[in-house]
Amino acid sequence: MSISERARTFAALHIPGNPLHLVNVWDAGSAQAVETAGAKAIATGSWAVAAAQGHHDGQSLPLDLMLAISSRITSATALPVTLDFEGGYADTPEDLARNTERLLTTGAVGLNFEDQVIGGTGLHPIPAQATRIAVVRRVADTTGIPLFINARCDLFFQSGPAAHKGQIEEALRRAEAYAEAGASGFFTPGLSDPKLIERLAAACPLPLNIMTGRESPIASELANAGVARISHGPAPYLAAMSFVTAEARGHLSTA
Repeated sequence: MSISERARTFAALHIPGNPLHLVNVWDAGSAQAVETAGAKAIATGSWAVAAAQGHHDGQSLPLDLMLAISSRITSATALPVTLDFEGGYADTPEDLARNTERLLTTGAVGLNFEDQVIGGTGLHPIPAQATRIAVVRRVADTTGIPLFINARCDLFFQSGPAAHKGQIEEALRRAEAYAEAGASGFFTPGLSDPKLIERLAAACPLPLNIMTGRESPIASELANAGVARISHGPAPYLAAMSFVTAEARGHLSTA
């Protein structure tokens, strides 16, 4: 299957009411484990990828290393792979275009691209972020890859649940602008209220991606709310490391 075919297959998996489940991975080994479990696609999570290399989230993992890990993952699985691109490791359109070109050489067919100001505060203004998304789309179009750009909106991640109801309208304005700029999906980590998720999914012009957490609705509730994609963020990595710690403690206690 060509990269373009994998990209189209991946996009078709985003069905409101029948969401794609993505168990986020951090290296080639975890990608193969998730594939063996029956996954339909592979997704990285920036927090886990960075932590597995001893780095913090927020683009502290060097871009060259991130791309090398990404290439190892895409080479280790036949499934479509989407990568967490954070903020594109770039402040200028020129650097963003260059980094996007490099990311596409890894064999990825999708990426997460977030609107928070990494290394700063708050979110990029809507016009600025729309322009950034348009740059990523333009680069992808020149390669002929129908890249799935999952536009991450950090409104809800940067505030408490009490503020979320009042942020839905801004989230929808961002979704509209991001869709017009060429985004393929809309990702709202931090949003967990079932009624707000349903409201957002119904009005959003893009397939909605929700990240699960302790306060999140269960998968069937998210499906009923019209969600098209469910991510698990760093939870799989944290569970794996907890298991390794427990195993090590057990062995070391008998040494």
